[in-house]
Amino acid sequence: MDFYSLAKQVRDLRKEQGISQVLMAEHLQISRATLSAFETGRAGDIGLKKVIAMLDYLGYELNLREKSPFPTFEELLDAQ
Repeated sequence: MDFYSLAKQVRDLRKEQGISQVLMAEHLQISRATLSAFETGRAGDIGLKKVIAMLDYLGYELNLREKSPFPTFEELLDAQ
């Protein structure tokens, strides 16, 4: 998953849960502009700590896994 895909997923999760950018930014103590820039892929310098906080707020976590020599389903779909 690349940075833009992660940002899009955070945006989609936030919207699915009916949480506004203003509310989420306020609870995470970040600016709404920072959250908006992240969700649209314009904030390449956002820290990992903030991304993890966003995921935690939405009830998700970041997981590492060993890289496989085989493509993932998402990679196969992207290649089409």
